[in-house]
Amino acid sequence: MKTAVVTDSTAYIPKEIRDQYDIHMIPLIVAFGTETYQEEVDISAAEFFEKVRHQELPTTSQPPVGKFAELFEALAKDYDAVVCIHLSSGISGTYQGAITAGQMVENLDVYAYDTEISCMVQGFYVIEAAKMAKEKMPPEKIIEKLDRLKKSVHAYFMVDDLSHLQRGGRLTSAQAIIGSLLKVKPLLHFEHKVIVPFEKIRTKKKAMNRIVDLLTEATKSGELYQAVIIHANREEDAKEWKAELERLLPHVEFSIGYFGAVIGTHLGEGAMGLGWMKKE
Repeated sequence: MKTAVVTDSTAYIPKEIRDQYDIHMIPLIVAFGTETYQEEVDISAAEFFEKVRHQELPTTSQPPVGKFAELFEALAKDYDAVVCIHLSSGISGTYQGAITAGQMVENLDVYAYDTEISCMVQGFYVIEAAKMAKEKMPPEKIIEKLDRLKKSVHAYFMVDDLSHLQRGGRLTSAQAIIGSLLKVKPLLHFEHKVIVPFEKIRTKKKAMNRIVDLLTEATKSGELYQAVIIHANREEDAKEWKAELERLLPHVEFSIGYFGAVIGTHLGEGAMGLGWMKKE
């Protein structure tokens, strides 16, 4: 069975890696007034953060179901199945859109997968699936492995300004107001598919140290892990943190990812996170 792998733009997998593993990508949309952009196609993360300094915060939306159906129709000519891996269904309807489109297309088995997370941690799932697809593994086996890996996945992040999350409906008004009044840097994470506060911490440095403690605890067995530092237009800070983490945790393989336009709309510039997954 020949299986294609599809994801959405919020995995923020660099194009050269998508090309290397034959990963197909469906973009989400950001809209500044009447101007709409497909993220990672029409607008890069750097262009987005530059643009948002001079304009009102944009709105974001999931890909049209028709975009999925169009891609699936094209893939059906060469593939028997698709494993379609998406950001958490608790913050976007993208996953459901893939399911709906899959029911519209004949001669193609569509396996939609909810990572319950986003950004390059979502990308870890996608790359693993793509490697297995290249080895002609059946889609059921790919899904089984993704479920197994999910047990080791965690990600924590902090934002400079909670108002972005509150305005986008990803955090309640009360949580945003309390955080702003107390000048805290709350650690956030995904729980039951949605973004919720994990702990309230006073300073950015203490928040970063707390994330390191959580990663250290998760990897204390010495098993191999991959981890990604994710930043919102703070590449130099990410590089410094990566060098520090590599010294502290040599058994963990670190990389640097980023918050692109859609996720950046909700987190704001300056957000920083760290996510990890066990390597089998």
